Amino acid sequence: MSCFITFEGPDGSGKTTQIQALYDDLVGEGYPVLLVREPGGTDIGDQIRAVLHDVKNVDMMPNAEVLLYSASRAQLVGQVIRPALETGKVVLCDRYAESTMAYQGYGYNLDQELLKAITTFATGGLRPDLIVYLDIDVEEGLRRKEIGFRRGKGEWNRMDQKELDFHQRVRSAYLRMAAAEPERWFVVDATHPIVSIQDSIRKRVKRLLGEKGIGRTVRSHGRLGEEGGTNEAHR
Repeated sequence: MSCFITFEGPDGSGKTTQIQALYDDLVGEGYPVLLVREPGGTDIGDQIRAVLHDVKNVDMMPNAEVLLYSASRAQLVGQVIRPALETGKVVLCDRYAESTMAYQGYGYNLDQELLKAITTFATGGLRPDLIVYLDIDVEEGLRRKEIGFRRGKGEWNRMDQKELDFHQRVRSAYLRMAAAEPERWFVVDATHPIVSIQDSIRKRVKRLLGEKGIGRTVRSHGRLGEEGGTNEAHR
């Protein structure tokens, strides 16, 4: 059995911190886990990421943006995520298809059905078993992210500099999607203490892994196994 878990949230919600903490916890307990990010995660995807996030590319059209994000996602799914799931790994992904629906779909008010078709084509219909959504007021989230960037932590990219109304539409979209599929979304208040958030996510994920019958792996010499790699998030 395998498990695909994604993390979503407005900019500055702390999802990268939380997905890294979950990864470290699962690795420490011996689960076969892989951590990836969007956009990027492959050589080709990282090149696309550089174009998407370059603050100089202010003239990028929304439809071009959708196709670039989808191209990076297609490469990541085909080259990394599906092969990992086929070998029984727990795959953690920092952002996934729901980001396209929120940012490009609701942020730009693009055609939702068309975006779903493009996303299905890019992913082959692969959907996460669980979406961990970290919710935060967009102004507070952007303030956090800007402070972190000034302190040399993380990035401030082309998407971050969108107008406030854009980010508010994105957050509203996430909340709508979460309400529509409560069985697949786990909504967390990102203003709570970091340790408290970590604990609630850990409990929810461990329950899911138990339901799917995914256990720890132990190496032949008795040490808990650990697999995977890390990347920073893109927003």
